[in-house]
Amino acid sequence: MPYLGNLTLRLSAGAMCLPEPVRRRHAEFLAAAQGDDGGFAGREGPSDLYYTGFGLRGLAILGGLSETVASRAVGFLAQHIEKSLPPVDFLSLVLSAVLLEMVTGGDVFGSVGRDLRQTLVERTEPSRRDDGGYAKSPRSGPSSTYHTFLVAACRQLVGVPVTEPDRIARLARSRQRPDGGFVELAGLEHSGTSPTAAAVGLLRLLDAMDDRVRITSSGFLASMQNLEGGLRANTRIPVADLLSTFVGLAALDDLESLSEVDAAAARRYVESLEVAQGGFRGGAWDDGPDVEYTFYGLGALALLAA
Repeated sequence: MPYLGNLTLRLSAGAMCLPEPVRRRHAEFLAAAQGDDGGFAGREGPSDLYYTGFGLRGLAILGGLSETVASRAVGFLAQHIEKSLPPVDFLSLVLSAVLLEMVTGGDVFGSVGRDLRQTLVERTEPSRRDDGGYAKSPRSGPSSTYHTFLVAACRQLVGVPVTEPDRIARLARSRQRPDGGFVELAGLEHSGTSPTAAAVGLLRLLDAMDDRVRITSSGFLASMQNLEGGLRANTRIPVADLLSTFVGLAALDDLESLSEVDAAAARRYVESLEVAQGGFRGGAWDDGPDVEYTFYGLGALALLAA
């Protein structure tokens, strides 16, 4: 099963273990966040592809992605296919399109005469670099650990073979640092939770994980948990945040090492960011919810519940 499909199933199974009132209020929050155009927005500005992906994925793991929500989202996605998009927005579009096809059977790319697989290759290959990885955009410099993971995961999801998987696995391993964590770019020294999660996911989907990386990366991720109970973005940031907590827990679950963190403390941290009316804040420093952090909060609770 593709990595992203497996992750969605794991999150859905864990979310089913959450109390019904919790699932209902967050599903209502996410459904209400859908705009008249069928997309989802951040805290300000119009709907965009990035936030639409989080809105749809959050509803999907809660079992709340209704035909009505999905059909409205199809139109929003389709109108962006021919536009010039940043790679992260295009890949969000791909993920959303695949998700909606599973729910409605509709072909978002086919509705505008486009082949999803061919378009994915056309849009991502200009960002490929000599080391086999993918940069954040065709105009940016070196390959990015996160974008290499995202492109590889999307290719696997839609049935396009990952190009030179052994070379990409070597690239991922080269980004590991002595503390066990990974960096986003080749020239960086300080490991981070998000690039470590991306590297773990990349090695797992390539079936290239080994015991040394499993043990050392698990240790790094566990060390990112602070007294708040959540995980920090890196060793130089003292406070936890919900994004780092979710991706760190997901990576530890990939590594079969969730037991290395204090699960009860992590759950208390995530629950402390839950808003009574629905949605999640990004951290103790944040003053309101949005669809992105709501997905992270639900995903973290689902992993801990499972």
